[in-house]
Amino acid sequence: MAGLLNDNNESIKIEPHEKKKFKSENSFGKQEVSYEDAPLFFPPGFEKIFLLIYFVSLPYITGLLFLFIYISESDYESFLLLVQESSFIMTWAIGYEILAVLILLYIVKMAIKFSIENKPGAKKNFKRPV
Repeated sequence: MAGLLNDNNESIKIEPHEKKKFKSENSFGKQEVSYEDAPLFFPPGFEKIFLLIYFVSLPYITGLLFLFIYISESDYESFLLLVQESSFIMTWAIGYEILAVLILLYIVKMAIKFSIENKPGAKKNFKRPV
């Protein structure tokens, strides 16, 4: 097998390219997540119950808003007819998909903001103590 030769007919060694690793103690995926940081109300001791309530009610309300604003074009009578014809599961699934997209977009926004703030050489905003 013929190898690569330079101008002096000497073989050239090819070394694999080493990936540069981003060495940072801060990582977006390693941040702690707690119920206290959430913008929803989680009373101590009832976190799982309220999480279930939010999991059922928020997508349903979002689905109802979508049906009212976009499908029935904010017409109250056509909205009532539409709600009578649609099932709970269908309305909930529509709202679930809308909320899922919004949450994923929010996570991407937070990750981009985190990477901009923590990249090496980034200027830190100096705040004078009051």
